[in-house]
Order: sequence, then structure tokens, then C-alpha cells
Amino acid sequence: MPRADSAAAAVSAAPTPLLVRLRGLRPSLSPAEDRVAEQVLADARAAAALTISELAVAANTSETTVLRFCKRLGLPGYPQLRLALAEESAQPRVSAAKTSDISAKDTIDDIIAKVAFVDASAVEETAQQLDRQALTEAASAVAGAKRVDIYGIGASAIVGTDLQQKLHRIGAMAFAWNDPHIALTSATLLARKDVAIGISHSGTTKETIEALEAAGKRGATTIAITNFPVSRLAATADLVLTTAARETSLRSGATASRIAALTVVDCLYIAVAQRHLKRARKAVEETRDAVSGHRIL
Repeated sequence: MPRADSAAAAVSAAPTPLLVRLRGLRPSLSPAEDRVAEQVLADARAAAALTISELAVAANTSETTVLRFCKRLGLPGYPQLRLALAEESAQPRVSAAKTSDISAKDTIDDIIAKVAFVDASAVEETAQQLDRQALTEAASAVAGAKRVDIYGIGASAIVGTDLQQKLHRIGAMAFAWNDPHIALTSATLLARKDVAIGISHSGTTKETIEALEAAGKRGATTIAITNFPVSRLAATADLVLTTAARETSLRSGATASRIAALTVVDCLYIAVAQRHLKRARKAVEETRDAVSGHRIL
């Protein structure tokens, strides 16, 4: 594999904000722990002011569950949770109206504000928490691969196609598969010098998991792009690149989750191109020239 850029590898990510980490962990929480999460996410400032007993009562659970909830977040105890929530609450406050789901009473201005906020937050929070070491290793693997297979179903297929187009344009042998049967067929033909990338916001898409598992069994380096670091897809992969998108009832599979994944894809593509920068620039220029005659002047 090409040598990873030492300066890039030395850059560490800023600590992932507690609430971003919590949203990523929610699918793995027990029902009782999730009720605590709901209280915290609904109003972090108010939750920080509560005693452990008061938070337990508000979440209709026990103090033991609240302590277990703290451990799931990597915190030693409840005082550390209150401190972390207080620190996050000290940041500039965002109107609750912007983070709430669309309602029947919303004006067109409300809709625009909510969509813009969620989409912008998806990019900002994804970039903030993205694992720099995992991204560096993923870029090195892709840059040195003989072949790259990309798997995604539904909305994730759009992200996969975007990544394939980007990599193909700089000369990488990349394929994007959204048909489960073809994906599995392709995965079984991979080898140790190859890379397989599975994309799933939830990390629970069966077809994508199966394809990535099959690729891993053949010795390929496997990479997961998902919003949930404790998901089955993440557990299947050698490297995990996480997004930080918020989805609500009307936004399932909406732009926020895709734009977060596209942010990761863009970072991966640029990091790969950087490893062969002169060749990548030449390839982009030549492909641009190849289609220039098809533009209306």
C-alpha cells in the first residue's frame, strides 16, 4: 500500500460531542436506557440540572439504569454526565424549533429553516467526529487496491455511485453494486489486494452486510460507512467511517443522511487522490476535456 501521509496521520480528531455520540449509540440501548437518552436529547441543559434521582424519575426508570447509561457513553459516573451536558449546553443555543420534526402548522419559512439546519449540522458534525486514523487507513487501502467494490441499497446506492464515479475518474478500478445478487457475486471474486466498501445509514441493511462479509472472507479490506458505530455493518468491517446525521419520521433516507455520507465519501476520495496527486490531476483534466465537446456554449 502507498505510504500514508505522516502529517495527515498525526492530526487527531476533535473529541466527538457527547450528544452526537449518543445519537449514534441509540439503536444499541435498552428500552430503559433509551428513555434516558430521550430526556437528555430533548433538553440537554435541563437534564444537566437534574439529580440522578430526578433524571431517573423523568425517564421512568431507575438510578442503576442511569448509571449504566453513563457507562455506555464511556463516562465513569453521573457527575461526569452532568458536567459534559453542562459544557455542551454552554455552546450557542439552537432553537428547538429548528431541530424538531415537520409539523402541519409549519410555514414554508419554517420548513426551509429546519431542512437547512439539519443538513448543515449533518456536514459539520460528521466532519467533527470523523475518525482521522480510520480515514487515513481507508485512503491508503483504496489507493493501493487492485479493485474497489462498493455496496449500497436504496438511498445508500446513490452515495455508492457517487464514490464509484469519483474513484473511476482518477483511474481507480471501482465498481458500485446495488443489486444484492450481483453484489454477492462480485464480493466472492475479490482477493487480498482488493477493497470492499459497504454503505448503510442504519448499518442494518442485510444485503450490504452480506456482501461485505463475503468480501472479508475472501481477504479483501472491508470498510463501512454508517451512522451507527455499534451496528452490525460496523462490526463486520475492518475500518469504520461514521456519519452524524439526524433523521426524524419525515426525513428517513432524506438529504441529511445522504449529505453526511457524501461528506465522508468526498473526504475519502480527496485523501485517495492526494496519494497520487499529479496523476489524479492529470486524469481529472483529461476526463474533463473528453466531455467538453458535449456542453452547449
